[in-house]
Amino acid sequence: MTTAAPSTALATIQPAFTGAERIALAGFLAGYRGLTRDAYALDLRQFTSWCRSRPPNLFAVRRADIESFARELEARGRARATVTRRLSTIAGFYKYAVEEELLDHSPAAHVRRPRVDYESRAVALDRNELGALLVAAGLGSPVDHALVSLLALNGPRVSEATGADIEHLGLERGHRTLTITRKGGKVVTIPLAPRTARAIDLAIGERTDGPVFVAADGRRIDPHRGGRLVRKVARRAGIAKAVTPHTLRYAFITAALDAGVPLRDVQEAASHADPRTTMRYDRARGSLDRHATYIVAGAAR
Repeated sequence: MTTAAPSTALATIQPAFTGAERIALAGFLAGYRGLTRDAYALDLRQFTSWCRSRPPNLFAVRRADIESFARELEARGRARATVTRRLSTIAGFYKYAVEEELLDHSPAAHVRRPRVDYESRAVALDRNELGALLVAAGLGSPVDHALVSLLALNGPRVSEATGADIEHLGLERGHRTLTITRKGGKVVTIPLAPRTARAIDLAIGERTDGPVFVAADGRRIDPHRGGRLVRKVARRAGIAKAVTPHTLRYAFITAALDAGVPLRDVQEAASHADPRTTMRYDRARGSLDRHATYIVAGAAR
């Protein structure tokens, strides 16, 4: 087997690995790209840093060690969904090591994972607050207006929005469109609301290529800077809540569900792999007004 060089994403993972461990880490991450790879690298970096203070090396870890890591994350206040994702990454890494015959068995195979609460705890904006936010964005710079409008009216992740390029703008059957790369590398084309399209046109000005969203220094706005921009606009709108880009994604999904858009269509618009993830945002699913009984009774008349 050819020894793979450690990936760039692992450059900041510093424990003294054995040769087999180094191959496994580099090989596992090599199967992913973009934001997914970055997220997995972060999960492994945190796990390996935790292991560094323990006697066993990475391939001597036991199931009890991994579960202790999970309990420590919970004790530090990490959300159950975050803990579950970290454990999934660890399990995937060890599974890869076993498949490549670098390890006899996976210590993560039967690790107990926290039960995910399928009720979103994200900060919510009501219709008036969302409207005030869009007005405040419109009174700011063209970039403020364009980014906030895209996040609120299309619901992409901030990394998907800030990663968009001018070349990805288009026109399809009368719709202004933007092609974005979703989480996991999936490429999709989304329609733009007229106000979003106008705001983007003002933001890019005479530029014909490069990032859609650029700062005053001409550099692409990254997700962290995008988050600061959203918080700035929220303060300008007089919203006291802790508003983040995910708050706008949450607002988009809940507004679509509240308006009666079918769950499957909202799931596709949000690019959720699991419909249960979309259901977490459905604030009205407990409403008796929407109970299937009334629909069936009406059809049976």
